[in-house]
Amino acid sequence: MTKIKKSITLLLLISLSLLLSSCWSKRELNELAIVVAVGVDKVEEEYEVSLQIVNPSEVSSSKPSSGQSPVITYNAKGDSVFEAVRKMTTLTPRKAYFAHLQVLVVGENLAKEGISQTLDILSRDQEIRNNFVVIISHQATAKEILNVLTPIEKIPANKIINSLAGSEKAWGSTLSVNVEDLINALNSIGNSSVLPAIEIQGDTQLGIDKTNVAKIKTPVILKYVGLVVFKEDKLMGFLTEEESRSFNFLKDKIKSTVEIISCPEQGKLTTEITKSTTKIKGKFEHDTPKIDVEITIEQNVGEVECAINLTENQTITYINKKTAELIKDQIEKTLMTIQKNYQLDIIGFGEVLYREDHKEWKKIKDEWPTIFPDLAVNIEVKVNTKGLGTMNNSMLQYD
Repeated sequence: MTKIKKSITLLLLISLSLLLSSCWSKRELNELAIVVAVGVDKVEEEYEVSLQIVNPSEVSSSKPSSGQSPVITYNAKGDSVFEAVRKMTTLTPRKAYFAHLQVLVVGENLAKEGISQTLDILSRDQEIRNNFVVIISHQATAKEILNVLTPIEKIPANKIINSLAGSEKAWGSTLSVNVEDLINALNSIGNSSVLPAIEIQGDTQLGIDKTNVAKIKTPVILKYVGLVVFKEDKLMGFLTEEESRSFNFLKDKIKSTVEIISCPEQGKLTTEITKSTTKIKGKFEHDTPKIDVEITIEQNVGEVECAINLTENQTITYINKKTAELIKDQIEKTLMTIQKNYQLDIIGFGEVLYREDHKEWKKIKDEWPTIFPDLAVNIEVKVNTKGLGTMNNSMLQYD
C-alpha cells in the first residue's frame, strides 16, 4: 500500500508541475505595445482615443539612444470608446497591452458631456487593473496633453503621475483619484466627486518636438491647476489651487503644505505644516442638520522675513493664532463656493450625517440637495508651532 500511495503522489506531483508550467496563454514582450497612458476626447460626434505607448529601445538602460522618441502616441476615432480602441489595431505595429496603464486623461469637452462610458469600458476590461488615476485636461485636449514630451522623466505618463503625487504630498492642491475610488464616489450620497486638472503651459505644437527636452528652459510644460468638480459623471466647474488646498484640509488629505502670515509690524513669515488632522461630526438640532469641523495642525517656522523674537511665548501664540485664522478664512471662502456656486456635497457631509443618525437622515435625505447649500458648518482650527529651525531670529536686520 505504501508503494502504491507513493506512486499516486508522484503522478499527482508530475501532473501538477505540467499544468503549472503551461505556457498556453503566454505573450512575448516583442509582440506587445505597452500602454502607459490613455486619453479620450469627444470630437464632434465621435470619441477620439489616444494611446501613449512605450518605445522599449529608447527607455532601456542597457542600450544607447537611437534618437527616437521614448514614447509614441497613436490616435483613432470611433462611435464608441471600445470601437476606437479596436480601430487602433490598424495603426499600431503590435497589440496594445493595457496591464501597465498608469493614467487616464479625459478631455474637458468630453468631461462636460459625461465620462460614464469611458469609465465603463476601462473598468470592465479584465486586462486593466483598477489602480490607474483619472485626470481632466484643462484648456487642452487629452490628445495634446499626451503629446507633450517631458524632461527628466523620459515617459510623460511617469511625469504626470510623479508630479501629481509630489504636489499632493508637499503642497496639497492636488488629489490622486483612481478609477475605483471615482466610481465609488459617484455612487455615494450626493453623487459628486473631484478630479485633478492638468493644463499645457506654452505652445502646444512645440511640446511635440524633441527640442522641448533639449533645452535648459523647457518651453512647454504640464502643470496641475487645482481640482475639477463633478456632479454624477459631468464636469460642473473648477476649484482654484487655493480652493483645492482648502478642500483637502476638509477631506483630511493634507500631508504637508506652507502658509504665509503677516508679522506683527512689517514683513512676513512662512510656516511649514507638517501634520494636519480633520475630524468632522454631524448632528441634528430640532430636526435641523449641522456640521462641526475640527482641524488640528502642527507646523514649523520655515522662513522669517521680519524682525521677530521666536524665543518669546507670545510670539509663538501670535503665529499659532494668525495661521489658524488664515486657514479658517480660506476654508470658509471655499465652502461658500462649494455650497452656493456648485451646491454639491463633494466633501461628504451627507455621509457623516447618515453615520451619526440614520433615522434622522432618512427624514431629510430626499431634500438633501436643497438643504446642503444652507447647511450650517462650524469650523475650528487649532495650530501648534513646534519647530523654529536652527536660528531663533531672522538673519536680516530690519529697521
